[in-house]
Amino acid sequence: MQCTGASEVIAQRVFNTAYIYLDIAFLAGLCALLAVKRKWLTLLFGLAGGVLYMIVDYGIFHLALHTRSIEGGNLFWVLLWMSMSYGITNFVWIWLWFSRDKQAFTWTLAILVWWICAPMLSEAVGANAPVIKIQRTTGSYHGYMALIMIAGYFAAIVWNLFQEDKTKRFPLLFIFVVGVSVQLGWEFSLLLGNIRSAAIADAWDKLRTLAVNSLVETNLGAIPIYCIYAAVSSRWNENLRKRDKIAFTDRIAELNATPLRER
Repeated sequence: MQCTGASEVIAQRVFNTAYIYLDIAFLAGLCALLAVKRKWLTLLFGLAGGVLYMIVDYGIFHLALHTRSIEGGNLFWVLLWMSMSYGITNFVWIWLWFSRDKQAFTWTLAILVWWICAPMLSEAVGANAPVIKIQRTTGSYHGYMALIMIAGYFAAIVWNLFQEDKTKRFPLLFIFVVGVSVQLGWEFSLLLGNIRSAAIADAWDKLRTLAVNSLVETNLGAIPIYCIYAAVSSRWNENLRKRDKIAFTDRIAELNATPLRER
């Protein structure tokens, strides 16, 4: 992102087309691994995340708000790739942690290593490939994002304050850390790879971009996603087999009792 004033922020990325093709290969490999490991719910949720990102990015940011612009590429197809890329990886990351998957660290490392290395690899193999510059202005919609985040977290906070059974309270710190870390890993990798930072000269703008996006843009949906996970997994196992249905709050208690460690 590039700051142009007190409220206006421009989210901009500059990359070559080799980056797109390499990332598509990684996404195909990641989805294949999830299928082989029979993590069907995780895979379906990741794909749903990609569709959701496309609806928001193309349908709302572009068609409704006219905040998207591109140089050197086709806006629809580039946004489709971007939406599926970060939708799948972000939602897979979140789902694996919310499910307290026994290999969540391993899956997370695979995504994070790719995010860090992909820009450097694309420069090595696609030095002469066409360059794409895509950006969007934010206007005031970051305020609406903040409103969604406040609504989700405050609802969960009120629930916890009045829930006498400690085992059935939302693990708010855990949810917050997961919600921030996925976007932080993404933003840090873009900054490190000179994709996000290419047009940003001021160090403060770079840090502000990293902080604002990491704290808000994915984290705003953390509480609703946790509720979706608890509701879905109270009926279905990861391999899409039905389980004995339990209450939503009992599922939260189950998750709270599951240790967070690789095993």
